[in-house]
Amino acid sequence: MTHAHASPWQPIIAAAVALILVHGLGRFVYTPLLPLLVEDGLLSLSQAASLASWNYIGYLIGAMLALWLFQRQLGRSGLITAIAFNAIGTLLQTQADSYSPLLVLRLFNGITNGVVFVLAPALVLEWLVRHHAGHLSGLMYLGVGVGLLGSSVLVDATDFLHAADRWWPAALLSLPLAAWSGWALWRLPPAHPSNTAGVNTALWDQASTPLFLAYAGAGLGYILPMTFLPAVAQQWQLTVQPSAWLIVALASLPSTWLWNHLGARLGDRPALLINYALQASGVAALLIFQQQVLGLWLCAALVGGTFLGSVLLTQRLARQLHPHQGPRLSAALIALYGFTQLLGPWLARMGLERGMDLSSTFVVGLAALVWAWLLMWWVPIDNKS
Repeated sequence: MTHAHASPWQPIIAAAVALILVHGLGRFVYTPLLPLLVEDGLLSLSQAASLASWNYIGYLIGAMLALWLFQRQLGRSGLITAIAFNAIGTLLQTQADSYSPLLVLRLFNGITNGVVFVLAPALVLEWLVRHHAGHLSGLMYLGVGVGLLGSSVLVDATDFLHAADRWWPAALLSLPLAAWSGWALWRLPPAHPSNTAGVNTALWDQASTPLFLAYAGAGLGYILPMTFLPAVAQQWQLTVQPSAWLIVALASLPSTWLWNHLGARLGDRPALLINYALQASGVAALLIFQQQVLGLWLCAALVGGTFLGSVLLTQRLARQLHPHQGPRLSAALIALYGFTQLLGPWLARMGLERGMDLSSTFVVGLAALVWAWLLMWWVPIDNKS
């Protein structure tokens, strides 16, 4: 049985809540927790980096699984299942008192996160387009910013907890969010693969290849600060308020609206050129202002205020190049982004094992963002939307 919604806001809010659940409380709460779990003796810094890599491997697997589910007309049921399992996995982390069970659970978290991050926006976008409200789709990504802010507040407010118990606040909040978002998204009519001509054409062509490769660079560029910024602050012995992670969260909140507006005003390609230049500047600031609060805050503000914009603008620009690809396009982009994301913590771990300082490994992210910026010049100029 399907239900029609009187307005687009319930589907948009449901998708946003699902992203709060899987991205804020499921995935990125790990970033402010990472240095605390190391301090508690639950993990070594190398193990913490390895866990991040396994989470991103799961994210890549989840994106591919989402495409498989959608093509077999199981998208809606797969989405609801992944939402439920993501919350259950976060709850189980409260009982993981060593590296091995956490590895399994962080991999599981990544898989369910990947499924939700592909299917929730894709299925809601299909509904919005059918109801002539596709221009509102970017608002779903506000859930990521809200989730980042929520994760920062939760971790700061429950600093009295220790080791595995530090997962409890996120776990308890995840359960009602999963229940409501799952219910609301289940009420959407099931989407099926489109029969529109061109749906099975190649995703990679002369126009789209530089865009996809630039997006891959963006995945590697942003993931190092988004995983290790609080750990860098701890290594530098900088206890500052507001914390770097809180600045990331606050900067991300208005960024969806800002980059949507800039893309509409300037065109998505020029907006992405500005976006990647600012992201690269943020990572460069951390490398230039070593051991200084200024470098920490500039990196947090510039990366936090741009990474969602690169997602939104790339997805929209890619849809202009391949307008009939639907979730296949979304899964391909997330797979690219996810693959390079898992490289970031792996490269950081390799650097740490060879005696590098954690902040010095960010040079890889800087190079990746410069790569992304350069490749954007080869993307065809889009029409202003």
